[in-house]
Order: sequence, then structure tokens, then C-alpha cells
Amino acid sequence: MATADLTVIALGRPDVSASPYIAEIQRRLAAQDRVRYRMHAMGTSLEGSTADVLAVVAELHAVPFELGVPRVYTVLKLDERRDKEQTLDDKVTSVERLLG
Repeated sequence: MATADLTVIALGRPDVSASPYIAEIQRRLAAQDRVRYRMHAMGTSLEGSTADVLAVVAELHAVPFELGVPRVYTVLKLDERRDKEQTLDDKVTSVERLLG
């Protein structure tokens, strides 16, 4: 099981707002069933097998190009554990337990 944090930045877009590109990326995520995902204010968290996460990231990286943007900068943080299965919710719960 891998968890990841993804930010796709469309450079050279005609408008300052990134929302249309982010919305399309979220639509593409909703249309697939390989990885779980959760949008947050600065990107999207992903969860699934490493192979599936990387495949989905490659598809999402291409979205701004498909929408006519000349340059795309993608930031991916990938965390993979092989000693136990750990979900995005597990990670948050672990910290919340320490805070509570």
C-alpha cells in the first residue's frame, strides 16, 4: 500500500486561477477506480498500490497539456510501507490519538 501527495501545476495558463485545471483533475480521479483520493487545499492525497498510484499520476500530469497549457510542473511525495498496510485515514488517526 502506498500513500502519496500530488500537486499538478499548469504553467503558462492564460488566467491566474488554477481551479479549472484542478477541477478537471478531480473529474478524472472520480472516473477511475484504481486509487482512493482526497482533495485538500494544496493538492490531492492518493492511496493504492504503488503501480496504480504512479500510473494515475502520469495520467493526471498530462491533463493540463490536454487543456492547451505548454508546461506542467508536478510534485509527488510517495510513501510506501511494506511492513504493514497503512491508509491515509490510519496516518491521521495515529497523530490524532497522540493529540487527544
